[in-house]
Amino acid sequence: MARTVRFHEIGGPEVMRLEDVEPGEPGPGEVRIRVDAIGVNRAEALFRLGVYIEQVKQFPARLGTEGAGVIEAVGPGVTGFAVGQAISIVPAFSQNDYGVYAERAIVPASALLPRPDGVDAVSGAAVWMPYLTAYGAMVEVGRIRPGDVAVVNAASSSVGLAAIHTADRLGATPIAVTRTRDKRQRLIEEGAAEVIVSEEEDVTARVLALTGGRGAEYVFDAVAGPGVAELARAVAPGGTLFLWGMLSGQPTPYPGFDLGMPALNMRTYTVHEITRDPERLRRGAAFVSSGLRSGAFRPVVDRVFPLEEIAAAHRHMESGTQVGKIVVSVAH
Repeated sequence: MARTVRFHEIGGPEVMRLEDVEPGEPGPGEVRIRVDAIGVNRAEALFRLGVYIEQVKQFPARLGTEGAGVIEAVGPGVTGFAVGQAISIVPAFSQNDYGVYAERAIVPASALLPRPDGVDAVSGAAVWMPYLTAYGAMVEVGRIRPGDVAVVNAASSSVGLAAIHTADRLGATPIAVTRTRDKRQRLIEEGAAEVIVSEEEDVTARVLALTGGRGAEYVFDAVAGPGVAELARAVAPGGTLFLWGMLSGQPTPYPGFDLGMPALNMRTYTVHEITRDPERLRRGAAFVSSGLRSGAFRPVVDRVFPLEEIAAAHRHMESGTQVGKIVVSVAH
């Protein structure tokens, strides 16, 4: 039996229960993992709350799409992975099918990346989702060029920090947006060229001022909702507003007509565009690995919770006070 986090109803962090569940044997294309660390993502809280981009199909339901551990068993047809190998799990599957909030979990082999020597479980659980998200939007889809300006809101999140590091590595100028002044200095230290404090400043006016009135070629919005109408004004002609989060929880309009039909590209994006495409995942893994080797990239871990405190980990995430990734450690 393996201690496994499940929930039997939609609700807040308190609905999560730690239960003994038989992990079973891996089927075709699957592996069983001894989970050592879990990366906590906003998608898991939204799934638990019933407001994610997909709904819970049945209860009890599982959670978790990112982690690190060691392969315990390999199912039929799996190649390239072996029992005893250290790996990372990337978000490449539905939580209706698999969940890694557990001591042991079965996942598809297509969601695994080898974990290099010297990368511990906490780092292995913290690094891939943020950097693959940033890589996909900025390189595969956006094709950011040196000299471009990238505005990133919710900039102190793990994805926001990875976006700052990635823009910097690509020769672009990252402008970070954060709600309060508390995180300003940390964002500068993480590589932001400028930091806009949204509670104190007009974000659009400041972006236009910083870019000489041109606007930013790319705006990466993790909030969405009615605020996109103002953010769209900060996009340069022909630029792109990426919607890669929905923190506002409110309907998101298309503002182009109200703004006089500017040359505005507005696009939704999730990391699944990379992780569910083998070639894109291969390229993304190479890009991130290169950044890790050079020191340009690194996992930024805010805090580590034990599995027994999974509800506290979710409450901390929902508080919005973290800088970087929240990780859960699994003791065996």
